[in-house]
Amino acid sequence: MSTEVSPNASGQPAPDQGPGEGIRQGTLPAAPEKMSRESVTIISTLLVATFVVILNETIMNVALQRLMVDLRVDAPTVQWLSTGFMLTMAVVIPTTGFILQRLSTRAVFMLAMGLFAGGTALAAVSPGFEVLLLARIVQAGGTAIMLPLLMTTILTLVPLAKRGAVMGNVSIAISVAPAMGPTVSGLILEHFTWRFMFVFVLPVALAALAIGAKYLTNVGEVEKGKLDVLSVVLTVPAFGGLVYGLSQIGGGHGGQAGPGAGAIAALVIGVAALTVFVLRQVRLQKAAAPLLDLRAFNFRMFTVSVLLMVVAMMALFGGVILLPLYLQEVRGLGSLETGLALLPGGLAMGLLGPVIGRAFDKVGPLPLTVTGSILMVVALWQFSMLDAGTAVWWIITLHVALSFGLALLFTPAFTTGLNPLPPHLYSHGSAIMSTTQQVAGAAGTALLVSIFAVVSAASGLVAGMSAAFMTATVIAFAAVVLSAMMRKTEGTGPGHGAGH
Repeated sequence: MSTEVSPNASGQPAPDQGPGEGIRQGTLPAAPEKMSRESVTIISTLLVATFVVILNETIMNVALQRLMVDLRVDAPTVQWLSTGFMLTMAVVIPTTGFILQRLSTRAVFMLAMGLFAGGTALAAVSPGFEVLLLARIVQAGGTAIMLPLLMTTILTLVPLAKRGAVMGNVSIAISVAPAMGPTVSGLILEHFTWRFMFVFVLPVALAALAIGAKYLTNVGEVEKGKLDVLSVVLTVPAFGGLVYGLSQIGGGHGGQAGPGAGAIAALVIGVAALTVFVLRQVRLQKAAAPLLDLRAFNFRMFTVSVLLMVVAMMALFGGVILLPLYLQEVRGLGSLETGLALLPGGLAMGLLGPVIGRAFDKVGPLPLTVTGSILMVVALWQFSMLDAGTAVWWIITLHVALSFGLALLFTPAFTTGLNPLPPHLYSHGSAIMSTTQQVAGAAGTALLVSIFAVVSAASGLVAGMSAAFMTATVIAFAAVVLSAMMRKTEGTGPGHGAGH
């Protein structure tokens, strides 16, 4: 899909090889032990842009309470500014292989950052909730393209032996950015209206666009590809139906108990469409033109890693939404205090990334993921015991512990899952992981916020928080089991086996 490049000693495409040839045969030459200066420049440019778009993904969380008042919408409605963003990414990401195939690296970058900057500008001037939601969807389209572009480029240019360390360094950007989001928005909301969250991001997005336009060079060769339109169409009811059904399962109007007919219908449609989508991909694999090549699941560690990421993302995104709600609605903290309370945990996750990456290269995934999953369960369980009088320092401590646990999961899971794949499945594997992460995050957010809304309406905010975090704790138990199944994997370059 997007890895039609065979790096030679300088990290450039081999001139004697046609686009995609050799990769489809699984004969990608061994990557150089040291990356070229050009490779470092390419990855650095993409990292800067990715930092900006991911910062935007979480900048809304602290602002939800303010938006509920200013836009006159309820909690289940306003959370669609986050859920809709993630859902759009889940629908767009599977098509990025086709986009990366048909367009040059520079063109894909310009498309992604152009969409993101355009959506940011629209959000800054939006007159109401509907236009703001549309702006977030446009932003999500750019973000969805940026993430696979970054990850596939890294898989292509970084030597296997250093991949864990590089993924750990990447986590600085993709962990510190969401950690800074609530703090940045808290600072802005303390002194300005919510529109300035986008007014301040826009110049940074435009600067990243200008830097990329000047310095970014192309990786790989453009190749004509065929997009399966039916597969793309099926992603909308499949993922949309599932997330919408989950978000409505507790009844969004007045906290009525039990799922309504609309929620059940959406879930049924979602499951049916997802089943058809999977069968369609299996059929297309015989013609070598699937939107997502599901043969990546033939590799056991890839499957285990994807499941582990799904569980972790459900717990993470649900918690990221719930904790600001607790701090603001139960504890009465302002936007700035809420952002500052969440900052240490996010910084810890990002700054520990390089250390965890190097440790992964030495000891493998098992000790890291088992420790991380246990930490995650304990932290979420303690969150379920919070009440109106819990000390803020204890909440911050728990959030740091949760962030540390997630840091121990993400880098090992992503690297362990992708390492055994042959080069022609790099982009498919990256797209599958990115898609399932976004759907799991959206589903986790929708499910936990719905539980919070229903129980809060009946028994109060503290009871609602407790029920939602206890649900997250139960989900997180699956991560402990999956973590125990993790094993160190080797690459499938020359001299390697199938890597199952």
